Amino acid sequence: MSAHSRRDFIKSTFSGAGLLMAAPAWRGLAADASALTPCNGNDLVSLGRTGIKVSRLAQGTGYNGWARQSDHTRMGKEAFDHLARHSLERGIRFFDMADLYGTHPFVRDVIKGLPRDQVVLLSKIWVRKEDWVTPSGGAVEEVNRFCQELGTDHLDICLMHCMTDDKWATQYEHVRDDLTTLKQKGRVRAVGVSCHDLGALRLAATHPWVDVIFARINYKGGKEYSMDGTAQEIADVLRTARKSGKAVVGMKIFGAGKLTQPEQKDTSLKFVFMHELVDAITIGMKTPTEVDDTLTRMGQVQV
Repeated sequence: MSAHSRRDFIKSTFSGAGLLMAAPAWRGLAADASALTPCNGNDLVSLGRTGIKVSRLAQGTGYNGWARQSDHTRMGKEAFDHLARHSLERGIRFFDMADLYGTHPFVRDVIKGLPRDQVVLLSKIWVRKEDWVTPSGGAVEEVNRFCQELGTDHLDICLMHCMTDDKWATQYEHVRDDLTTLKQKGRVRAVGVSCHDLGALRLAATHPWVDVIFARINYKGGKEYSMDGTAQEIADVLRTARKSGKAVVGMKIFGAGKLTQPEQKDTSLKFVFMHELVDAITIGMKTPTEVDDTLTRMGQVQV
């Protein structure tokens, strides 16, 4: 694609929705087409400054997740095994889990026997009391249990799950302190938050404690598409986060299952990668066909 035609594509794809970024946000606008590379989902990429390399696409395990269940657990062990092993065969080495989803034992059986450095395991602590969980108030008990459930001696990434306001850093300071200690001991390699609120996300973008941010991002924006602001607002915050050295993993790329048309999926993938808003993405693919389709679509995005 020539520089001129690529510029036309950018304008036609995003300007109508008011999403055209300033030129500096685009890498290589004037570059020769030969310099462009595809955003392959199975490429290994650096996750911010963590020193961790992940496949650009993570296998999500929490579609419609709550109370230690999700569509992924409800499909049963056999179907989950088939799905997760297919993802591994296609080069996906990044598993996105949470206590909320109940998928630790499912993933454990899939990765058993694999070299530990061949997979990246991310999980999340639910920090608020619910009818299905009573948090310890810290993170040691939770991380120890997660590791036992996964059959591993460490987590690559551990996040505080679903931050819903900009008070999380002080409100859950004990959890942060424990995660810092666990990181120092090598029990966890990187720490951070998943955000479900614009204020929470803005704080995470510059907070010195945060290594990794899970952020809801797609080209549509708004609550209808499971985002915490307009696409422009979120994009601005994510650019700040990445400039601050934070790793950003995009979630809700397909609007929590609302962006189902091929052109919608393609536009959303182009939006997050061509604007350089994320290091990687997680998608709760539920069938091998969905895995293959997502990998194909990602490979068609050139940056």
